[in-house]
Amino acid sequence: MSAILPPADRLWWKHPLDRVEGAWIVIALIWCLIMFAMMVGWHVWGKQNLSTETYRTTPEQFTAKAQAVADKYTVRTETDGKTPVVAPPPGSDVYMIARLWSFWPILELQKDKTYRLHLTSMDYNHGFSLQPANINNQIVPGYEHVVTVTPNRAGTYSVVCNEYCGINHHTMVGRIYVK
Repeated sequence: MSAILPPADRLWWKHPLDRVEGAWIVIALIWCLIMFAMMVGWHVWGKQNLSTETYRTTPEQFTAKAQAVADKYTVRTETDGKTPVVAPPPGSDVYMIARLWSFWPILELQKDKTYRLHLTSMDYNHGFSLQPANINNQIVPGYEHVVTVTPNRAGTYSVVCNEYCGINHHTMVGRIYVK
């Protein structure tokens, strides 16, 4: 037998399986079925999956909603660009806009209180990676992604874009404060 020459018997699929080969095929099939069943279990009982709602939107509609919340609940500004820090009451809707190369506004949330976080992109696909909590979501233009969040630890969280969005992608960061 040679790797260069064609096989002598071209009907290789008609040969009987060896016992060891058949055993490994059965083991692989059983493992695939177990993992398939576990995917359902991880989604239903696991705490690591985000269940999001998604709606169609336009940049103008989303910007108007985000600006209204920012105008109503801004407590101070930070950074050189005077980015507002928005502290909405628990149970309310909070908005975050992703655009080249920033997240707007900075959010200030309360520990153990629930919020509905609305995310969208104004231009390109962006990623929403909340660190160190390691929550990841893809933000697509034209869609409003709504995630129900309940921060359980106080601290400063970094929001990082994890979807390459151009030459200044490395500067696309934001913040969420949990008090």
